[in-house]
Amino acid sequence: IRYRQILGQGQTMALAINAERRAGRVIDMIARLFAYIGGFILVAMALVTVVSIVGRALLSFGLSPVRGDYELVANGCALAVFCFLPYCQLKRGHVTVDIVTSMFPPRAQAVFGLIGDLLITLAAIIMMRQLWFGFGEKFPYGSDALRDTLGMGYKPFFAETTYELEIPVWIPYGLALIGAGLFVIVSLYTVWRSLNWVSAGREGAV
Repeated sequence: IRYRQILGQGQTMALAINAERRAGRVIDMIARLFAYIGGFILVAMALVTVVSIVGRALLSFGLSPVRGDYELVANGCALAVFCFLPYCQLKRGHVTVDIVTSMFPPRAQAVFGLIGDLLITLAAIIMMRQLWFGFGEKFPYGSDALRDTLGMGYKPFFAETTYELEIPVWIPYGLALIGAGLFVIVSLYTVWRSLNWVSAGREGAV
């Protein structure tokens, strides 16, 4: 009977690990895609900056800076950050200080990794929550009943836009919210992954 119990526990653990790995492959693909999008945005913002600086330097030749360059770069860089966060968390790319923990046994290191993933998940949830409130303050649509149900607050009297290009502010908020939502999902997955690593008694290869 004892042997059957051990065998059943082993099979259950193997199923859990396989399920986590299958989910991890899908999450890795999506997070990697977002990271590529973030990289594309940063390259585009760099090009905008270069063109704008050249335009300012050559005003006497009839050139001009890119209209709304500051707005584009500010919003673009913010969006890029939220595109990078999911993949960074998936690969444990955040800055860590592991001088002491690296000397601990493998299971203890796995426990500390789990604690770190839990804290990152908490931070991700708070960030998404605050972004949602900010999005609700800027989003000028939806009935009062629906907005109240979704916790979006009161509808603004007018759609706030950026100063020069007049881009509705709710658009970059909404795009950043997508990245923040994926950040939460990835963070929850890393907690699941860390639990499996703790059960296995060691940190897994990232």
